[in-house]
Amino acid sequence: MKIFFRWVYAVMAGLILMLTTVSCNEDLTTIGDGILADDPFKTNRAVYDVFVFNKNINAVETNKLPIYQIGTYNDPLYGNTEASITSQLRLQGGVGNPAFGLFSQQREDNSLNDPDETAIEENETVKEVILYIPFLQNPNGDRDLDGVADTFDADPEDPNSDSDGDGLTDNDERILGTNPLNVDTDGDGIEDFEDTDYVVNRFPRKVDLDSIYGNREVPFNFKVERSTYFLRDLDADAGFLESQEYYSTQEFSPDFVSDILFDGEVTISDEEILVPAEDDPGTEADESLNEPTRIQPGIQVALDPTFFQDNILDKEGDTELLSQANFSEFLRGLHMSATPITDDILLILDITDATITINYEYNKKEGEGIVKEEADYELSLITRDLTFGTIIGNAVNTLVNAPFSSEIANDLDTNENADRIYLKGGSGAYAEIQLFEENNGEDILNQIKTNNWIVNEANLIFYVDRETLDMAGNVNEPPSLYLFNTETNNPIYDLSIVSDPDVRNRININYGGSLEKENDKGVRYKMKITNHINDIIIRDSANVTLGLAVTADLASTNSKNAVLDMTEEDLPVAATITPLSTVLFGSNVPAEEEDMQLKLEIFYTEPN
Repeated sequence: MKIFFRWVYAVMAGLILMLTTVSCNEDLTTIGDGILADDPFKTNRAVYDVFVFNKNINAVETNKLPIYQIGTYNDPLYGNTEASITSQLRLQGGVGNPAFGLFSQQREDNSLNDPDETAIEENETVKEVILYIPFLQNPNGDRDLDGVADTFDADPEDPNSDSDGDGLTDNDERILGTNPLNVDTDGDGIEDFEDTDYVVNRFPRKVDLDSIYGNREVPFNFKVERSTYFLRDLDADAGFLESQEYYSTQEFSPDFVSDILFDGEVTISDEEILVPAEDDPGTEADESLNEPTRIQPGIQVALDPTFFQDNILDKEGDTELLSQANFSEFLRGLHMSATPITDDILLILDITDATITINYEYNKKEGEGIVKEEADYELSLITRDLTFGTIIGNAVNTLVNAPFSSEIANDLDTNENADRIYLKGGSGAYAEIQLFEENNGEDILNQIKTNNWIVNEANLIFYVDRETLDMAGNVNEPPSLYLFNTETNNPIYDLSIVSDPDVRNRININYGGSLEKENDKGVRYKMKITNHINDIIIRDSANVTLGLAVTADLASTNSKNAVLDMTEEDLPVAATITPLSTVLFGSNVPAEEEDMQLKLEIFYTEPN
């Protein structure tokens, strides 16, 4: 079947190319104007009305997400949002009954009778505990591959630009191992262009951080507390046969936090964290000369060591650590929050990469004496199955939203064709779209089929309500919109220009819906839906209702439950994991705004 469709696409593409060649490049925007008088074909543009309806989202399912929000975000249009995270903890590797040091607690307790003379009471003692959560990075942040992130690059399109002005190109400095953003990498007073005595790659690289909203130049307060609320993996009301669902409005039990593990200031840095290499005294080589380990920038704070001494190391061999299930019941998790000190800040984090590293020392018998050895034990929050991509463990994103203004609230859930489209991520708003006329477009579709149209291109163009956004002030506009089939929640995207059939499922290649700007301000989003229209016309697919939402990640195509006004619906996760918002022109606009009206445009070829 796939081969057949590929053949059909090829035939149609060839026919369209032939017609385009014959057409003498006539203006396609001229409605009803043929190409040549004697030509058997003509290419036209048709425009159709669509109908759009605003929908309020009261709550969204926020457990087992790919990324999580934390902090405070003040949206000039939709009001304030406070986001916090409550997460389970997982033993290292998810494996219970860990042994700290060299021997299990049982062997330590019976060390006097152990035939192995090295078995002793190890007296494991926590030295420090570090929580680390990496920031997200822009995956396309170095377009010219010169080792300098675009945001710091003098010319992001040219690898031979010189960002620090020291006479060496950025690409040359990448090869040499000097810092392309510092004229004197090693600080010896000799600029890199002339310096021949330096150690390569000993500097922290700057990276392009992604998904940080607010003033990243000022510190914020970060707080980590013990959670006493038990997060279930399975739903008891469903006989433990279904996954437990937790929502953005989740109300935890009163006083569900106890011990404070960290409460202090955190400053955002865009530089890598360097961990120097350590020399191994057991070898002749000096390993300290090796390149340092590079850690992605992120939140890195020291947690209360006494807490982990009491609840982890001192529990060695006890039932609390016997299995992951026992551990989840005993130490139910952490609650993390971020509050502004001066300016609002909201971060989107992938907590599947978060670690809690417990560094401890223990006694070790060496010869006739006792020495101190160090070791690490690593806890995690939730984790990701690398094979299937599923989330292991449970974490909940709590989102506390201020009420919408009356102007916005009164335009939601009216079941009326809207003059403005209101979109907000998280527990916010999305829109539903009906193509053609309200009777599901049967008359129009039958006419198109009867006239034997070949649809060359079909677009939905959403114009930004610039006046509303400018009046609101400093609005972070979403870089992309997400158009989806409301029955399947699959994204609507165009495969036609993807030449390699093997990559047609990679929607991030040609999805469309990116924000187009003029003078650094958003003007419109163009959604190419050619394949969708052809599916309806050629393959008799249903003219389903479409959904429109903001998105943080076009590659996040799975869906989660959401609570609407009177119903529950599955909505794309892509809209759940972003705080961004916008206002667009709808289809029911007054005459003076007709140029901005949402319409469906179809470019087609038909027999003359």
